[in-house]
Amino acid sequence: MNDDFKVKEDNYTYALSIIENMDIGNIEDSMNKIYKFQKVIQKTLVEGHDYGKTFYGSSKPSLLKPGSEKILMLLGISSEYEIIDKVQNYEDGFFAFSVKCILKKNEKIVTEGLGHSNSRERKYLGGKQDVYMLGNTCLKMAKKRALVDATLTVASLSDIFTQDMEDMTQFEEEERVETMSLKDAKDIKVTFGKYNGKTLGEIYKNDKGYINWLCEKSRDDGIARACKMLLSSEFDTEEIQKKADRMPPE
Repeated sequence: MNDDFKVKEDNYTYALSIIENMDIGNIEDSMNKIYKFQKVIQKTLVEGHDYGKTFYGSSKPSLLKPGSEKILMLLGISSEYEIIDKVQNYEDGFFAFSVKCILKKNEKIVTEGLGHSNSRERKYLGGKQDVYMLGNTCLKMAKKRALVDATLTVASLSDIFTQDMEDMTQFEEEERVETMSLKDAKDIKVTFGKYNGKTLGEIYKNDKGYINWLCEKSRDDGIARACKMLLSSEFDTEEIQKKADRMPPE
């Protein structure tokens, strides 16, 4: 028996012993409490303030700083920050910070989260922000990302929220909209209304009127553009067919 196999076998045996010594009743009770807590959070937090909207390409909304602070307040948890790495190059205008967020309850550490930000992120490039303010901006962003990372862990909320990326959401959404293909448009899943859970392609086959309505009324640029592409593809197909019908037989 080689050493690697022996180590794997020992690890498996140790993991199995942990499971065997667990009180399944207590575990089931804890899982139910986590599920109920998640439901309370979903009902209580406010979209657009405590968490960001779900943009296309993402299956979950992003937890924002105000939402994180509310969750920690509910749990009676305090936060502290520690800069674990930094670069401050004022001559070249480059700043980078890596921050640890330490969550405590009754002065005992519960968990930690990490966050990083630097001035070469695309959202800072080409901006008009004072280069000497970028350092402070990056530090605040790193702290915010570390806070959300820690909150998602301590509250077991990764099932319903993703990392705090609202600062990048607009850029990413614009980029996706600009590069969207017809297949991308068809695959976008609607997360609201009577067709909740259906893709635009599925809806298009059964209810083109609803696609037309979304094209005009949707406040989501990605969905509006996708609907326009679907309707345009229908028009193009019809025009091609009409031209083919008008052509004399060979």
